[in-house]
Amino acid sequence: MPTQTRLERIIDASRYIDPVFLDSPTLTNAAFDAALGCQLIAKDETANPIGSFKGRGTELFAALALQPGEPMVCASAGNFGQGLARAAVRRGHACTVFAAETANPVKLAAMRRLGAEVRLAGADFDAAKDVARRHAAAVDLRFVEDGTEAELAEGAGTLALELAASAPFDAIVVQLGNGALLAGIGTAIRHVAPHAEIIAVVAAGAPAMKLSIDTGQLVETAHADTIADGIAVRVPIAATLAHLRACCDDVVAVSEARIFEAMRLIHHHLGVAVEPSGAVGVAAILDDPERFAGRRVATILCGGNLSPAMRERLLAA
Repeated sequence: MPTQTRLERIIDASRYIDPVFLDSPTLTNAAFDAALGCQLIAKDETANPIGSFKGRGTELFAALALQPGEPMVCASAGNFGQGLARAAVRRGHACTVFAAETANPVKLAAMRRLGAEVRLAGADFDAAKDVARRHAAAVDLRFVEDGTEAELAEGAGTLALELAASAPFDAIVVQLGNGALLAGIGTAIRHVAPHAEIIAVVAAGAPAMKLSIDTGQLVETAHADTIADGIAVRVPIAATLAHLRACCDDVVAVSEARIFEAMRLIHHHLGVAVEPSGAVGVAAILDDPERFAGRRVATILCGGNLSPAMRERLLAA
């Protein structure tokens, strides 16, 4: 059963997180605001050593939740595995990461470079996670599941504290994968900016999290067909759904075309090459401009690890 995210632990978390992951820049651009019809406040999490916000939570987890020298197993689409490998190996913990056979090669190479043993299994993230869980049980190692460990969400919640301190906003649009980011940000924002609307975003081709939160019960899908590999969830974590529903006011879905349009505009106006899952917040604004018109809207640019093919496509756009 997941431990619920707590505000006091989010406030305390930065003491345990490598400073290279903290105080990331907040980007604004008047021309981009004009194109969107709202004032965008973009928290850029792409310039740290793993190109993702995941370093915040994995740092906190490795600092507080592991016994000395304790080895672990996890599954990852790439960014969580990078964060856990960096945080764990630097502290003397062996880290084995299971990833899908179709995983982004840039992320696979990065995980190995950071010291993880990477094993490929299954056609997608959830298939790899099933194998990882079975392997951990068979060899009696700790299985670390992104979305269930409180420290992963609490580390992510430091983003919200930084955002709230940097600029006022009326709404925040948050990527929704397994839920650690939403749990951390939602918990913090409910306390430090209670007026702000919190909107979670999934890819239309991977709707399981939206369907599950909207219905209040676990909904699995047969496929997760999206370029946004970081939020390509087929099998939600049932025990987290009620808490995630409390952490947001709405869950919306965006198309593949809208995701790429957001990537292109972010690159053009902000100069950041962000991976698809990192662009879905802007995609949600593009998808429903009337909802956000004239408002101050925060979002997170939370992945800079594009596959070679996606980077080539973005730069050619």
